Amino acid sequence: MQVTETLNEGLKRELKITVGADELLSKQDARLVELKGTVRLNGFRPGKVPMPHLKKLYGQQAMAEVIEKTVGESTQQALEDRNEKPAYQPEVTVVDEDKMPTVLAGDADLELSMVFEVIPDIEDIDFSKLNFERLVAEVSDADVDEALGAIAEQNKDFVAKADGAALAIGDQATIDFVGKVDGEAFDGGTAEGVPLEIGSNQFIPGFEEQLIGAKAGDQKTLNVTFPDDYPQASLAGKDAVFDVTVQAAAEPGQTGINDELAQRLGMENLDALKEAVRGQAQGDFDKASDTRLKRTVLDELDKISSFELPEKMVEQEFDGIWGQVMHDIEHHGKTFEDEGTTEEEAKTEYRGIAERRIRLGLLLGRVGEQAGVQIAEEEVQAALIERIRQFPGQEKQVYDFYREQPEAMLELRGPIFEQKVVDHIVSQAAVTDKPVSREELFKDPDAPEAEDKPEPKKKAAAKKKPAAKKAPAKKTAAKKKAESSDE
Repeated sequence: MQVTETLNEGLKRELKITVGADELLSKQDARLVELKGTVRLNGFRPGKVPMPHLKKLYGQQAMAEVIEKTVGESTQQALEDRNEKPAYQPEVTVVDEDKMPTVLAGDADLELSMVFEVIPDIEDIDFSKLNFERLVAEVSDADVDEALGAIAEQNKDFVAKADGAALAIGDQATIDFVGKVDGEAFDGGTAEGVPLEIGSNQFIPGFEEQLIGAKAGDQKTLNVTFPDDYPQASLAGKDAVFDVTVQAAAEPGQTGINDELAQRLGMENLDALKEAVRGQAQGDFDKASDTRLKRTVLDELDKISSFELPEKMVEQEFDGIWGQVMHDIEHHGKTFEDEGTTEEEAKTEYRGIAERRIRLGLLLGRVGEQAGVQIAEEEVQAALIERIRQFPGQEKQVYDFYREQPEAMLELRGPIFEQKVVDHIVSQAAVTDKPVSREELFKDPDAPEAEDKPEPKKKAAAKKKPAAKKAPAKKTAAKKKAESSDE
């Protein structure tokens, strides 16, 4: 095998790899010897087929197998010999396709072209010289009271409406339904006795609104469309018809914040519930602190890091982002002018996002490799379980989505690795806690000052939601400045 470098410009490399015809013929003979002991031909005992006859029958097949294997082995060997690490899978092509019949016949050398970009040189960063500020907030009594109010609202009692009373927003309907697509019932689209609060947005868009005004005993035909990002691919974007029977109609009653509410939720008394709520809220605050710190770390790394980026990686990342942008624009019937920008300005902004992601991805990958960061399979499974828990009633659909989409599982691994690398960096840097309000902690760092709003993540004991509800939405990464290569 002979390797000739035909291009070395920045990160770009192009190699010409030549595997001689003699080497190919030698490998072909070795492959035919392997076949000799396995083929069965009339008139010959096993293993006694003459080599010329075997070559006549199976020579071209054996050479094709040899060439396929040689392409992989020779390109890998070329990279190892040059001690180069490609930034992505190299593009390998035959130099002259017209010569392939001659190569298959063993009368010509195999000539390959391999084009790729290498991982750039990234200077080491002394993380001990970095200083970061961690925003921290304490849960106040008012925060606890607000959370208790949300819990009471989510666990409120419903009392039967008067006979003939119509359903309104906030009421609860008990329904049976059968969903059909193209006239055929689909898996997970049939249920009986399902409680549904009108206006809770538990079901797919348009479903609950069409029940407003219905009465107990009514039968309704609802026409809806599954979201484009519905995890069950066979239903995504499809029009559906639901035949619904309203079994009962109820309206919300009064739910007090007291020992009775606490006991309904499995707590000893109201004080125990308050303590649990405070602890859960503080956990959310701490998680928000970590998220803001991570963003601060990534912003600083992006600012202090400067190295050449593989052009193809940037282009692929930009194409993915831009494709999502155009999908959102078209799906919502918007224009760039509606967003206060132009297409060219938007392309410039999103190309910057693509470059940031690739830069941080390469940098964190190198730091993680140097630090020996590993991801256990248990961590991936835990992330999958946490993801599934976000969509009560759709557990099977979400699980199947990730099981059938390997790239989706990779998306679960990325944030785990990234967080571990950030934790490694933070452990070496100087970090100072800065007390702030809840509003400041949960503020979107990219939002204009006039639009800053707190985003407290209050969790409350929610009732289990039925199947056939709204699908989990895919994260629209192109909607604001990226925090990292994985988000």
